[in-house]
Amino acid sequence: MAFKLTWIGHATLALETGGFKLLVDPYLSHNPSAKVSAEEVEADYILITHGHGDHIGDTVEIAQRTGATAISNAEISDWLRKKGVKVHAQHLGGGFQHPFGYLKLTLALHGSGLPDGSYGGNPAGLLLTTNDGEKIYMAGDTGLFGDMQLIGEEGLTLAVIPIGDNYTMGPDDALRAVKTLTPQHVIPIHYNTFDLIAQDADAWAERVTYETDAKVHLIQPGEQFVYP
Repeated sequence: MAFKLTWIGHATLALETGGFKLLVDPYLSHNPSAKVSAEEVEADYILITHGHGDHIGDTVEIAQRTGATAISNAEISDWLRKKGVKVHAQHLGGGFQHPFGYLKLTLALHGSGLPDGSYGGNPAGLLLTTNDGEKIYMAGDTGLFGDMQLIGEEGLTLAVIPIGDNYTMGPDDALRAVKTLTPQHVIPIHYNTFDLIAQDADAWAERVTYETDAKVHLIQPGEQFVYP
C-alpha cells in the first residue's frame, strides 16, 4: 500500500507506486527551485496537467531520453506526438487503467496554452487510484471550484494543491479546498518559486491543522512524502 512522492519544486512531482516511476509537470531546466536536472530524472510515465511552459517544461526531452509515455489531454498529446513523444490521450472526466493505476482527469480552473502559442485544450487535475487502492489527487493549477466536493467523495489519501495565489488558489481558497476535499493528508505546492507567488506555508499549515482533520506535510523541494 506504499507510495513515495517527491516534490521536485514548483508544481513538479515524482511519484513512485507499484514499481513505476511517474513524473508530473516536469518543469526543470528553468525552475529555480528544482534540485535535479532534466538529464537526471527517470520516468516510465509523464503526466501533464496543462500546456503552460512551467508545467509541460522538459517533457519532450525527458520522454525522448527515457522512452516514457506522456499522458495528457488530447490536444497536448497530439502536440507531443508530432514531436516524437509516445503518448496516451485522455480528457476531462475520462479515466483509464494504466499499469500503474487508474488515472482520471478532473476539472481545473485555469488556462492551457502551449509555449509556442498552440491550443492546449482544457487544463486538468489528476486523480490517481493506485493498484493498492490509495487515492491521490494532484490538483494542478486551479482555482477553487465546487466540484471538489465530488472529488473528495472518492475518499482521498492525499491531496496535492497549489497555494501560491495570483495564478492559482491562494491560502484562503486552498484552506477551503482542504475542507471540501477532506483528504487524510495534504501537501501544498506551487508557491515560493518566484516572489509573485511567495507564501507563508507554515501559517497556512497551522490554519489547516486547526480547522480540518487533514495532516499537513510541508516538504521542501527535493524532499519526500512516503505513505504509509
